[in-house]
Amino acid sequence: MVALGKDNQPRIDWLLCVGLGGLMLVGLAFIYSATMANDPTNAAAWYRQRAFMQLVWYGLGIFAAGAICLIDYHILARWSLVAYWVTILSLVAVLIPGIGTTHGWGARRWIDLGVFQAQPSEFAKLSFIFAQAHFLSRPPDELKLTGVFWKALGLLILPFALIMKEPDLGSALILMPVGLAMLFAAGVPTKYLFRLLGGAGLVIVIILVDVLFAPQGWWQIKLEDYQKRRLQVYFGADSFPKDATPAQKTEIRRAMRNNSYNVEQALISVGSGGLVGKGWRQGTQNALGYLPRAVAHNDFIFSVIAEEKGFMGSVCVLTLYSMVLFSGIRIAGQTRDRLGKLLAVGVVTMLFSHVFINIGMNIRLMPVTGVPLPLLSYGGSSVLCSLIAAGILQNVYIYRRSY
Repeated sequence: MVALGKDNQPRIDWLLCVGLGGLMLVGLAFIYSATMANDPTNAAAWYRQRAFMQLVWYGLGIFAAGAICLIDYHILARWSLVAYWVTILSLVAVLIPGIGTTHGWGARRWIDLGVFQAQPSEFAKLSFIFAQAHFLSRPPDELKLTGVFWKALGLLILPFALIMKEPDLGSALILMPVGLAMLFAAGVPTKYLFRLLGGAGLVIVIILVDVLFAPQGWWQIKLEDYQKRRLQVYFGADSFPKDATPAQKTEIRRAMRNNSYNVEQALISVGSGGLVGKGWRQGTQNALGYLPRAVAHNDFIFSVIAEEKGFMGSVCVLTLYSMVLFSGIRIAGQTRDRLGKLLAVGVVTMLFSHVFINIGMNIRLMPVTGVPLPLLSYGGSSVLCSLIAAGILQNVYIYRRSY
């Protein structure tokens, strides 16, 4: 029997739960498929396999989400600034050699806790949403003050700058639409938002012009080499030094082909799936190693799903995400107070940004940024934060009429 609130409505948003449950089942199935094609992984003990570890993260995330639902979000918001500054300290700590650890391209993004490696930037997104929602939950007249706008912007710029320092461009970029959506939903004057958008757009244009068109030796904006290569791959730009010889140009083009390999193989995987796919664990791109096995189970998990289950499988994934996002939008609309509305808007925008950027980079609509696909990509920090974010939505739904 479904528990009902005082207004005879279910106390739990079951559409949200069904969407999350479906995503977790899909995640388990295709992380297993993506990793078991790798012989060393196949030979590992069952408790060391990534699919089992993902199941553990799901269990811990569900427990954390359930614990959050036990406490009214108005009470949680009182501790939002404490959580915000704790995550700021963790973002500083991760930059310190000996505390922060490096992976992949040399980015320092993780803190080794022994049991697992925590990624502070993931938790910073949630603490920022809570802190920003609490700060903006003030009388509308105060939101028109210039000082309030700059303080709200400061809450955004501080974690953004620290995450960029790691560097983690993808996670930093997620903060931008989240912050803008929350400012807009709070009722901040649009003239402030237009100026902010104009300034951000100008910075992006300057960066692109610098990376794609500036001659060698020209003053350049500080970006990591791999970030520049990803932008060049996305725009198909060959960066030749002045007076380059034919042999040098050939070498540069060869390097560009190598840099674009992952993206091209992901696109081939998506296209080769056709209408209904090749079948679970029958994807040749992944099995034969064309889709690099180091990223198939995280950044490019959508390509694995699209190859093995085709267009219909991709539509099912998008439908599950739509259920979660629609539930969040509906919760934001039903909430009586500004705090709950802003929390829901922030979480929905964060989840949507992750989905849009990750799937976009799988089909070459977006540059590769390393943004995980919520609940489908392998990773403890990502899974925990996605389920905690869902727990925040459920919390707002449960206590939406108690204010």
